[in-house]
Amino acid sequence: MKHLLLYFFLLIPCIGLMAQDNDNPIADVKVQDSIKVVDDKYREDQFYVSITYNLLGNKPDGVSQSGFSSGFHFGFIRDMPINDKRNIAIGLGLGLSTNSYNQTLLISKFNNDFAYSVIDGDVSFSKNKFTTYLLEVPLEFRWRTSTPTDYNFWRIYGGIKFGYIVYNSSKFNGSADTIKLSNIDDFNDFQYGLTLSAGYSNVNFHLYYALNSIFSNEAKLESSGSSIDMNTVKIGLIFYIL
Repeated sequence: MKHLLLYFFLLIPCIGLMAQDNDNPIADVKVQDSIKVVDDKYREDQFYVSITYNLLGNKPDGVSQSGFSSGFHFGFIRDMPINDKRNIAIGLGLGLSTNSYNQTLLISKFNNDFAYSVIDGDVSFSKNKFTTYLLEVPLEFRWRTSTPTDYNFWRIYGGIKFGYIVYNSSKFNGSADTIKLSNIDDFNDFQYGLTLSAGYSNVNFHLYYALNSIFSNEAKLESSGSSIDMNTVKIGLIFYIL
């Protein structure tokens, strides 16, 4: 009997050790479950929203901007990394854009022909602007400091943006007359320009410089008969949303 009791007390520590060993697989599973899975094939697929101040370049003599000319842009860009670290990529997207330009170039229509003239300083008016609505395709070369686990990073995205004007309009409100026009034939339907976006995290500086003019060669000033070679420069902020 004494021998049985001795064996019993000797077995207790062994049973405890065996129980600890049996618990280890469960503990290992819990540790593995707590480890964050890293996506080493991540992409920066992004929705973007941009607000810009629109400037006019190459303005004809006498034409000036008045008021605030704004642009609103939004769309989606597909990110395609081209290196193992996935911090260099090509981005291709699709978006929409609306742009207004407050200025002193009057667009009117006579006998089904559009006419362009500079508003005289003596003419009183409350509004004179033209507006364009575009379908856009941005193409970007992208560099960033992102990692699979870091979503706040520095970025520099440069490229080119192609746009097609799907609708345009102009509006003049003067003391003596109101002129509203739409689908003006003399706009260049196809627009393209260089883009640059740079910054940190979601909010970034954005620049667009048009490489072609807003109007076609058919649009000419009444006073001189010269072509209207105005292009656009857009400066603002762009917000990237994963």
